[in-house]
Amino acid sequence: MSGNTLGKIFCVTNFGESHGPAIGAVVDGCPPGLELSEADIQAELDRRRPGTSRHVTQRQETDQVEILSGVYQGRTTGTPIALLIRNVDARSKDYSKIAETFRPGHADYTYTRKYGDRDPRGGGRSSARLTAPSVAAGAIAKKWLAREHGIRIRGYMSQLGPISIPFESWDEVARNPFYAPSAAVVPELEAYMDQLRRDGDSIGARIEVVAENPPVGWGEPLYDRLDADIAHVMMGLNAVKGVSIGAGFGCVTQRGSEHGDELTPQGFVGNNAGGVLGGISTGQPITVSLAIKPTSSIRVERRSIDREGNPVQVQTLGRHDPCVGIRATPIVEALLAIVLMDHALRHRAQCG
Repeated sequence: MSGNTLGKIFCVTNFGESHGPAIGAVVDGCPPGLELSEADIQAELDRRRPGTSRHVTQRQETDQVEILSGVYQGRTTGTPIALLIRNVDARSKDYSKIAETFRPGHADYTYTRKYGDRDPRGGGRSSARLTAPSVAAGAIAKKWLAREHGIRIRGYMSQLGPISIPFESWDEVARNPFYAPSAAVVPELEAYMDQLRRDGDSIGARIEVVAENPPVGWGEPLYDRLDADIAHVMMGLNAVKGVSIGAGFGCVTQRGSEHGDELTPQGFVGNNAGGVLGGISTGQPITVSLAIKPTSSIRVERRSIDREGNPVQVQTLGRHDPCVGIRATPIVEALLAIVLMDHALRHRAQCG
């Protein structure tokens, strides 16, 4: 299976399965001399890990990261950094009934048709469990970007199902399990999720991520535009069905006199471009919005087929996120960091 590595200079290769012995990543191209410890990475993994509230999967994984190589005496050496996260709470028997059928909306069908077989335990390679190594790798990128360029990457949930979440303060994001920037809306979100779990159903979400203080000039047109690479990596995240940058689809109703961000001696007047023009960073905040679909593993019975094409009813039991968007914020932060670090190194290589 190819397609498990992203980046050209800062390269991250993801490996493992949801219910295998371990998952992890190999990070190649990190410059030497960066102070790095397992604690730096663990802090980000703890933000993503399951079982942290009643609103997410109750799979109890500590997601303890081990650095196997690439760090000596607390600093990166410039050699590949191998990161390992052991799986400790897999329940493969929960998936025995769906080994021969396909969950509607899930990758079961396409994996089977493409490869001829699949690992049904927890979704195998298609599981959102495989986002943990990306978060671990992104922690390295976050630290390097902050040290070298003063870049800060933050995200939040702006909508859960039909409930829009107004932005009030970044301070609120870390104070609730939804990464919601408003304290007032949290009781409504909790009530909605409690009912959803009773229904045995799932829901989608919208996530926003912002990179503050990027320099001007990152991105390689025509085909390695910064915004194109951001969209590429975000669409590689499980359950993402839409990515927009800046005004996004809102630009459809804007006139050119409104959408084009005017320039003054003091800088840009607006940021409809989302921090990218012609595929190159403008120096403004890079703003990305993602649409995340409802989880495919639900208790509601739905029509499907088995491997022989016979009609069946599929019901998925076990432990699942009724809204995968709840834990998505630290993941999209990590993915944006990986792309930005790769482009930072690519820019340095070409333009000094």
